[in-house]
Amino acid sequence: MEVERLDHLVLTVRDIEATCAFYVNVMGMEEITHGEGRKALVFGKTKINLHPYGHEYEPKAKQPTPGSADLCFITRAAMGEVIAHIQSVGLKIEEGPVKRTGALGEMTSVYVRDPDGNLIEVSNY
Repeated sequence: MEVERLDHLVLTVRDIEATCAFYVNVMGMEEITHGEGRKALVFGKTKINLHPYGHEYEPKAKQPTPGSADLCFITRAAMGEVIAHIQSVGLKIEEGPVKRTGALGEMTSVYVRDPDGNLIEVSNY
């Protein structure tokens, strides 16, 4: 077996609305509703399903915990544009810009936190 790509991942979150606002307004994702009112975020060919903490959907991770993720998102935007956007929405950059090594080689990254404290890395090659 060979894995082709990541289709979706699940974030367990304390506040679905705050999470959607962050990923739509900061990260430019699209909020969708599916199933019986379940929320998700879509970007490119990938989806982030949202599970409300304490009321997760089955099946679920063994210990679903808000704030336990460390995710890296790739953008084509210049790093100066990324930094200006992050500052314009009132977020603090925790680290960066710094050089990192991604799946395709060297990239430049900045780090912020989402409403649950997940570490969000925004990078470009």
